[in-house]
Amino acid sequence: MNIKAPRGTQDLLPETTGDWQYIEQKLTDLCRRFNYQEIRTPVFEHTELFQRGVGDSTDIVQKEMYTFEDRGGRSLTLRPEGTASAVRAFVEHKLYGLANQPVKLFYFGPMFRYERPQQGRMRQFVQFGIEALGSADPAVDAEVLSLAMSAYQQLGLRSLKLVINSLGDAESRSNHRNALVEHFSPHKEELCADCQVRLEQNPLRILDCKKDRNHPAMATAPSILTYLNEDSEKYFAEVKNHLDNMGIDYVVDPNLVRGLDYYNHTAFEIMSNAEGFGAITTLSGGGRYNGLVEELGGPETPGIGFAMSLERLLMALDAEGIELPVDDGLDCFIVSLGEKAEKAAVRYTYELRNAGVQVDKDYQQRKFKAQFKAADRLKAKYVVILGEEELEKDTATVRNMSTGEQVDVSLQQLVAYMKEELEGGN
Repeated sequence: MNIKAPRGTQDLLPETTGDWQYIEQKLTDLCRRFNYQEIRTPVFEHTELFQRGVGDSTDIVQKEMYTFEDRGGRSLTLRPEGTASAVRAFVEHKLYGLANQPVKLFYFGPMFRYERPQQGRMRQFVQFGIEALGSADPAVDAEVLSLAMSAYQQLGLRSLKLVINSLGDAESRSNHRNALVEHFSPHKEELCADCQVRLEQNPLRILDCKKDRNHPAMATAPSILTYLNEDSEKYFAEVKNHLDNMGIDYVVDPNLVRGLDYYNHTAFEIMSNAEGFGAITTLSGGGRYNGLVEELGGPETPGIGFAMSLERLLMALDAEGIELPVDDGLDCFIVSLGEKAEKAAVRYTYELRNAGVQVDKDYQQRKFKAQFKAADRLKAKYVVILGEEELEKDTATVRNMSTGEQVDVSLQQLVAYMKEELEGGN
């Protein structure tokens, strides 16, 4: 039987996981500088969470969720995105009662959506995301956008484009919704089946349709910016002012909408302009979602966040020819010759590891020269040689693989010597 990974999933092999670990550590360090703390939520949730939080009218809920019944007959869903889960945890654990507000969270984790697999789109994919809950200050919007841009820039990306829009408050969106219904209704029969439903449920999402993007009515659709009331206009102006003061370039796109129902006010996407990146240029997106906490049973609490696909981030790095400075070499490899030396190698491998040294040894009973070849393949910085002659002198021979220099070191001092050499080399 030849069993392969399910379609739309992938195995991350050791040759690639170093890049993932490097990125995750860089993003974690960035979040700590911004005072965001990690949250980890279940991979599956009650289906109702996403129906209420993401929205019944979204493609995610209608077409893409992996939903199943457990043995107790409860409907559960593999999480398709991270915000609903984070907000559910915020409400369930009453984080809104903490003295320090806003509550600033970040997360990593696999998400699941049933859609046609293609480059940069998987059925299981990994997202990094942040959520800031508890403040309606436009400065928080600017902070979130700056963190998102910093995440890419500090990994070396330069071909970036930040696109922003305002979806307005409830009053602004209601007026815009009415205008969209009036605009698209005469063309209803010309729209795709999904957009005909959206016209009734959530007409704003017609602007995000891939099938109807070239319909003439799209080009003349009323802009949300025309329908912003005074408060919404002021809010958006303050967000832009903060971005200007931070020196962050952006483009305002009145047609930018987000695919989830909970967004209002600031919405944004970050795109890659790199040649060869692909047809789908979006790297990440997010926005403000005042009202989501109340929808999930909590008190009135404003929020804003974003999420990025790590798979698409890696694609962008590849498109710009950026190699991450991942050190995949070994600190030390122990070469042994003879039965007594083999036993000593087991002991000193253990002692060096306990001292924090990255070390390995031969487990294939290979000859002396073959063990050195293994050390080369593992990019070992040092090789510790143990043989019958060394053991008789109670020493080990340590070879610096970059210079070829060798020294004899007392076995009692071996661990201390290796730590000193490695720390001095760093």
